[in-house]
Amino acid sequence: MPLRFGDDPLLWASWLYYEEGLTQGTIAEQMGVSRPTVNAYLAEARARGIVNVEISPEKFSGLSIAQSLRDHFGLQDCLVIPTEGVERPLIPRLGEAGARVIARILRSGDTLAVTWGRTVLSLADQIGPLDLKDVRVVQATGGTTARIPWTPEACASTLAKAINARAIPISAPAIVSSAEVRAMLMQEAVLAEQLAILAEADKIVMGISSLRPESTIHTSGFLDGTMQLAHYQDAVGSLAGRFISARGEPVIGPMHDRTIGLTLDQLRRIPQRIAIAGGLDKVAAILAALRGGYVSILVTDIATGRGILSAEGYREPPRRSAPQSDAPLPARMEVKKFINDPKDAVDEALRGALAAHEDLIAPVPGSTRAVRAIDGPRPGKVAVVIGGGAGHEPAFWGYVGPGLADAAAVGNIFASPPPDPIIAATRAVQGGAGALFIYGNFSGDVMNFDMAAEVMEAEGVTVRSIVTTDDIASSPIELRTSRRGVAGNVFTFKIAGAAAARGLALDACEALARHANARTYTMGLALEPCSLPETRRPTFALGPGDMEIGVGVHGEPGVERRGIERADACADLLLDRILSEMPASRGDEVALLVNSLGSTVNFELYIILKRVRQRLKARGLRVHRTFVGAYYTSLDMAGVSLSMMHLDPELKELLDHPCRSAALTILPEERITAKAT
Repeated sequence: MPLRFGDDPLLWASWLYYEEGLTQGTIAEQMGVSRPTVNAYLAEARARGIVNVEISPEKFSGLSIAQSLRDHFGLQDCLVIPTEGVERPLIPRLGEAGARVIARILRSGDTLAVTWGRTVLSLADQIGPLDLKDVRVVQATGGTTARIPWTPEACASTLAKAINARAIPISAPAIVSSAEVRAMLMQEAVLAEQLAILAEADKIVMGISSLRPESTIHTSGFLDGTMQLAHYQDAVGSLAGRFISARGEPVIGPMHDRTIGLTLDQLRRIPQRIAIAGGLDKVAAILAALRGGYVSILVTDIATGRGILSAEGYREPPRRSAPQSDAPLPARMEVKKFINDPKDAVDEALRGALAAHEDLIAPVPGSTRAVRAIDGPRPGKVAVVIGGGAGHEPAFWGYVGPGLADAAAVGNIFASPPPDPIIAATRAVQGGAGALFIYGNFSGDVMNFDMAAEVMEAEGVTVRSIVTTDDIASSPIELRTSRRGVAGNVFTFKIAGAAAARGLALDACEALARHANARTYTMGLALEPCSLPETRRPTFALGPGDMEIGVGVHGEPGVERRGIERADACADLLLDRILSEMPASRGDEVALLVNSLGSTVNFELYIILKRVRQRLKARGLRVHRTFVGAYYTSLDMAGVSLSMMHLDPELKELLDHPCRSAALTILPEERITAKAT
């Protein structure tokens, strides 16, 4: 039975009969059963509700995405599990699905190579004994840091023990100090014997690591130090400790000749390569692995699979049972925009912003992508420097001014600013008390701000960095440090700016900014995707009756798709997700930000706000301040995000501190509502 149907023959028969239109006789031949058995399967499927004129939408979506991934990338098979709607987090559910795959395909006498990571260890913990003989389980690489529980040794030994197989370790570190040390170790007889067994692997089970700060490749110690990061700027993910570009090509850096374990060429030669990975933060890495031909069987989730297909411009095939309109509307192929040359759009927009707000901001000398407040620098004041990609206007220059940030660096559309404008901005505004960097949790921002911090530290400027993580849709709560930084940035900018304006020391400013980030939660949804200036096309496909829940601010699709609902239901959805995580009690105070993701007008935002305030009042939570408008956008996306900061007396006082910028102004003694300008 193909993996995508799990162990459910009723679902398999239903798919073949209702979606592929095969006869019961043909189905009987394909399934290897009698025709009466097929008839009984179909009858029972209808009785149990698996089929009710059509396959249930969730199961259809998973099957359709699995089949599209298999066909588009030429996979042997694919298994796609639900992203949400179940109580268990995604990682253990992916591990369980991977365990089912291994139990299905492993045979006596096989040699199974195993990489490492959270998902692989979850698989090993959940797989049961198998009635097999002479199976060998071998590490795919040497060992890594013992600071993590999902080391190569732990993953391979746990899996071997669970299935009663022989465990073959790799008796060397995965990363050694030099190429010469690696060459010497490779001559050792014990290690040579172990690597020879690894070369005989029939199958490999592996995770796929992104390059985000909390990813497996970072926590395993492969990328300690930003200078190493600089050699891997073209990499989007890693397999067995080897780095690959967006096209799936090897990215060669200083660790290439220091790594002991499978090479990418050896990996591609293994007959069955089972990759188990999910989560929107891994879409780029998984897509790179598929493009490079490193995967033959993929286990992932619906939202991730849909994101991979969207990135390829590949659409799920229409359902055969879907009614056809007599006069369908033409699909939107190109979005109209007021731009000149797309390559000049960011610079022209920034020059326009500087002209519009010349009483607040000015260009940083020597840089076209950095702005500073005209009232700085102030001697003895901590410099607050923020930044990120263009396309989020009025972020980031819109939060530069008295009581907020001192400077901002701006990158290309949805891309991190390089280190140079960050360095220029910091030099222009630092007043001798150190600098506080604040930016979203995206791999490019983390790398480039870290490199800028190293330069400034070498110049004698103490730098502290705050990575914002307010987007609750982007990672489960147990991996909060992996979450994206989105519209909740506004609250963190405000708190940090107020603390610095009051003359607090760098340590205090850092602590307060971290405190604000930890107590800020954001959830968003979209009715239409955004479109990039270069292509003028939507970044993902969304049906006329659908909405996307948990969208990112870089044009990414969300974690769930459902039919459009009324405004109150949308507000409830956003608020309920936030309240499920925010530990608030009756009488607590909060600050609200109802944010347009680009093209949603205030008329609609106020309808959302009305419902949120109604719900919070019923729950006994008091709203201290409300912000409504376009504060942190995703170009022209039609959508809304709700951000909430759980206030305490200290945060409340700093939130009330006066400020003035292009995007946010709070006057002295103002206590009720701030409006976007």
